[in-house]
Amino acid sequence: MAESRMNPVSGGSHEHEIAIESLLDERRHFPPPPAFAAHATLNDPAIFARAAADPVAFWEEQARELDWFEPWHTALEWDLPFAKWFVGGKLNVSYNCLDRHVLAGRGDKIAYHWEGEPGDTKTITYAQLLDEVQRCANALKALGVGKGDRVAIYMPMVPELPVAMLACTRIGAPHTVVFGGFSAESLSDRINDSQAKLVITADGGWRRGKVSPLKPNVDDAVKMSPSVEKVLVVRRTEQDVAWDASRDVWWHDIVPQQAADAAPEPMDSEDMLYLLYTSGTTAKPKGILHTTGGYLTGVAATHRWVFDIKPEDVYWAAADIGWVTGHSYIVYGPLTNGTTSVLYEGTPDFPDAKRWWSIVERYKVTILYAAPTAIRAHMKWGRAHAQHHDLSSLRLLGSVGEPINPEAWMWYHEVIGGGRCPVVDTWWQTETGGIMISPLPGITTTKPGSATQPVPGIFADIVDDKGESVPLGEGGYLVITKPWPHMLRGIYGDPQRYKDTYWSRFPGKYFPGDGCHRDEEGYYWLMGRVDDVMNVSGHRLSTTEIESALVDDHRVAEAAVVGTPDSLTGEAIVAFVIVKGSTTITPELGEELRAHVAHKIGAIARPKQVMFTPDLPKTRSGKIMRRLLRDIAAGRPLGDTTTLADATVVETIRDASANAKDDD
Repeated sequence: MAESRMNPVSGGSHEHEIAIESLLDERRHFPPPPAFAAHATLNDPAIFARAAADPVAFWEEQARELDWFEPWHTALEWDLPFAKWFVGGKLNVSYNCLDRHVLAGRGDKIAYHWEGEPGDTKTITYAQLLDEVQRCANALKALGVGKGDRVAIYMPMVPELPVAMLACTRIGAPHTVVFGGFSAESLSDRINDSQAKLVITADGGWRRGKVSPLKPNVDDAVKMSPSVEKVLVVRRTEQDVAWDASRDVWWHDIVPQQAADAAPEPMDSEDMLYLLYTSGTTAKPKGILHTTGGYLTGVAATHRWVFDIKPEDVYWAAADIGWVTGHSYIVYGPLTNGTTSVLYEGTPDFPDAKRWWSIVERYKVTILYAAPTAIRAHMKWGRAHAQHHDLSSLRLLGSVGEPINPEAWMWYHEVIGGGRCPVVDTWWQTETGGIMISPLPGITTTKPGSATQPVPGIFADIVDDKGESVPLGEGGYLVITKPWPHMLRGIYGDPQRYKDTYWSRFPGKYFPGDGCHRDEEGYYWLMGRVDDVMNVSGHRLSTTEIESALVDDHRVAEAAVVGTPDSLTGEAIVAFVIVKGSTTITPELGEELRAHVAHKIGAIARPKQVMFTPDLPKTRSGKIMRRLLRDIAAGRPLGDTTTLADATVVETIRDASANAKDDD
């Protein structure tokens, strides 16, 4: 294994103003395995030069992989910051995801292997999925939904969820999927902003062996949402639910009775496909708007390239469809490419920590796409769970959601991938629609912890506070410099907020809000949100790299770092640490971890305090809510905790914090 080290912060001056100081210097390299590269979907690096020579023509080439009812007359209209792609073209998303595969004789191919948390299973072919989508489309029409009407979807991970989304696309009704972990108030906010006419939900879903109710939240939300006319309800858990006979309709009472024949609505390339809401810095969530032709072009192409998709693959994106990963890489990308996917309803550790690996073994999964948070959880639970199962079917591993630290990358590569599977660490966000920076597994030499370089047709840069490109080897702000087909078309109903949020910081460039370091070889290392950058004695330090240094210690399962006000240094570093099961927590361990960070990075990055905790505050998608940790570290009242997977965690951490301060 090659050397891995982190450099101390340099105190020298630079020609460019440094935006965020770069600490991580990972030396391990992993070229594509020769046998993998020989059969890869993309294995010629010339694709990058071809895309750079004429980006618009390159994306037109990708768009022609779709079936269009009418061709476009203009590939790109760019009125910064507003883009229109494939203008004049008409197509239908559900037709591209389903009909064309069935018409080509592939109707018997499995679209989804579905597994519920209690162990119930269902296998759905492309032909069966098409029939169900057409029945659902006719049911939506019968409930008064037409082209242009918005539909809110608030469901567990059951097959009816992608059916509902595809049925909306078939009739031209934009959908907004609301993650099932959100509260009634959050659901109502999204319904009201989108003015949704119909809500599709379920009585509940299964989570850690218990019913997670959904219908009661919908009932509460609809009381605050006058636009809703009907609520369509899937029976999943069969618990009793309140019922309004004038408004509520059971799925099983209306969908199966419909004809499996619903002509796909021709949609303009720039017609709205869906809204997906993200939390804003204000109380009002941002409705990210994606349209039809450009979005489908981008997600289908990046799914093919990054995951090296083959007809025989069994692909599993272990995410929730309520997030953009599920939209782009569980539903629209894989189905457009005719891929067989796995859908799983529950948590990774129910009934035990072997659940994921039993799924991989049972369905002979070839590609696994998961979040670093989940990977670190499996590290904490131990490798024995994976080693109880045959994972030899796996040939490619992916990471999504946040920067992956090198130790987790290596564990994933060695324990889950057996050292034979390339790892594609992907950077993108709800707003970008699809993957932007990632290895191409048949071309790119990877480095643990780096998303490597922009995919073909995507143009990125790292700039300083003045918007000037920084030299190789330095850190700054990630920007995207040219439009791309799957980019957001705005914030719903608020074009000024769109301009102010994404295009005002660096004029002419899209700013996603992330810090990034580009090493001497041009590799991109994402450093997390700039909101999470700490200013310690004049040094701007990334939480991501300090967390990586902590997890580099073999006793640490997971860590989160925040800055807290300090009269001497401006901000002081506080580390919240989860240790591995066999580790005894002692005051000496905290000192050893502080010294470990100083050794790996430099004295400037030494945490002022290390706090041990059994868990971290995370959303149901697995993202750490550092905002709450900053509140705890500073002794402030806690902000909104409604999106946490377990709201009791913050109280446990706060109690531990108070005890630690009493001991000081």
